[in-house]
Amino acid sequence: MGVIEKKLAVLLSADLGKLVLRVAIAVLMLFHGFKKISSGITGIKALVVKGGFPEILAYGVYVGELVVPILLILGLFTRLSAFFFAATMGFVLTLAFSGRMFALDGRTGGLVAELPLLYLLCALAVFFLGAGKYSLDNKLGQA
Repeated sequence: MGVIEKKLAVLLSADLGKLVLRVAIAVLMLFHGFKKISSGITGIKALVVKGGFPEILAYGVYVGELVVPILLILGLFTRLSAFFFAATMGFVLTLAFSGRMFALDGRTGGLVAELPLLYLLCALAVFFLGAGKYSLDNKLGQA
């Protein structure tokens, strides 16, 4: 291990990494949630019904894209919130990308469903890692 690496190791920690991961996915998801507040969820309702689910489930998007991200930023009920976040993305993948989840985007070469897959996998990482030291869960002795 080099000198720079050793000095960075003193400053950086797994807890800081957990904070960055939690806050990054949460803040980015909040933009989607704010869009739902301003534009409504008519399109989501249509997808839910088309998928054979009751329309009422469409309102879960407000929880998954607004409430859960706020909880993740705070590091409160982190594992449960991360699980719900991942489940929300699983629902998105099922409804909006079924049949083309692993299709490639001709413009970028990436997966068509790349963003929801990335959110899902990051949320699972938070689920397994937990909140870390910089969280309300830690302050409350639940981390």
